[in-house]
Amino acid sequence: MNYTAITINSDFNKYQEVFLEQNSILNLISKNEEKFLYEKHIYDSLAIKLFFEKYNIKSANLLDIGTGGGFPAVPIAIEYPHIQVTALDSIRKKINAINAIKSELNITNLETICDRAENLKEQNFEIITSRAVAPVSLLIKYVAPLLTGNGYFVAYKSRRAEEELKDAALEMKKYKIKCIDKIDYTLPLEEVYERSLLIFERTI
Repeated sequence: MNYTAITINSDFNKYQEVFLEQNSILNLISKNEEKFLYEKHIYDSLAIKLFFEKYNIKSANLLDIGTGGGFPAVPIAIEYPHIQVTALDSIRKKINAINAIKSELNITNLETICDRAENLKEQNFEIITSRAVAPVSLLIKYVAPLLTGNGYFVAYKSRRAEEELKDAALEMKKYKIKCIDKIDYTLPLEEVYERSLLIFERTI
């Protein structure tokens, strides 16, 4: 099997159990995706470890834009208790599900906001993440008002990462945000799933 090994410290069995209970009620991910919950969602979410280790991130205030069913917000909060995670989504049923998971697992470093990113004008986060939400060109507009001066934006992307970067050139220049790194990895599946973390930083 050809994949990037990411060592995960926590036992995620209970989380998977609680997530699947919520999924049976709210359909956060499809039934077909349930079979690959760990490989495609939890493991992928925790690829951020590659960024944390490379940039020596020990603690931070992190916002996950468009968290959906809680990816990557909830796995990050579980794995990294010193990271304060805020999960943002505009769909109430998804936020309710995350709150239920938070309560069941007693995740004390996780908060939720039911709103749209463009409405959070006065928030300041050291790290912002987004996974399977929108192209980079649009995400930059959401991220720019919310990121601290020395903060990082981490976008989870697939094979179109380079193409999305080219398409976002004008937005990156306008908002003074630069892509400083691209960290590639693959998921632990028989089929090769190539993924990338695009790392952005303010240029001011």
